[in-house]
Amino acid sequence: MEADKKNDNLEQNSKNEELSHMTKVIITGFVGGVFWSFIGYIAYYFNFTEMGPALILQPWAFGEWKNDTAGHLLGIVAIGIVSIGAAILYNAVFRNILKLWPSIVYGIVLWIFVFYLLNPIFPNLEEVKEFNRNTIITTVCLYVLFGVFVGYSISYDAEQTKKA
Repeated sequence: MEADKKNDNLEQNSKNEELSHMTKVIITGFVGGVFWSFIGYIAYYFNFTEMGPALILQPWAFGEWKNDTAGHLLGIVAIGIVSIGAAILYNAVFRNILKLWPSIVYGIVLWIFVFYLLNPIFPNLEEVKEFNRNTIITTVCLYVLFGVFVGYSISYDAEQTKKA
């Protein structure tokens, strides 16, 4: 029994390798994008918003399949991949700020970036002033929640990494 406590080859005595901070940022971005775009799909399904996750496929995918469930599911994965870049950007700019407000502002800035600046690349997307109130409120809230999820997770991990 005493020999088992000293044997490093046993699973209970092995130490797990800690993931690097950047790996956690990438995972957080992907999971945040997938989770919040899935919630966005639910909001679209229940008519809280006029657009679902398949919106990201509009400039590149051809055919009507992109407006069906398969298109929305592929859109969720695509948003997860794009969200990795958003998480890396947050990490580069705000990782040392362990407050909620930068994350909220980041989500709002992302919303403005997507719906105002990137609007011309989405052929079927009307201008923001033509969105109905439910669409605006729902999408802004989803982007804010994404910003808070990603931002606070990254800032918390950066703080814990400093302490270790």
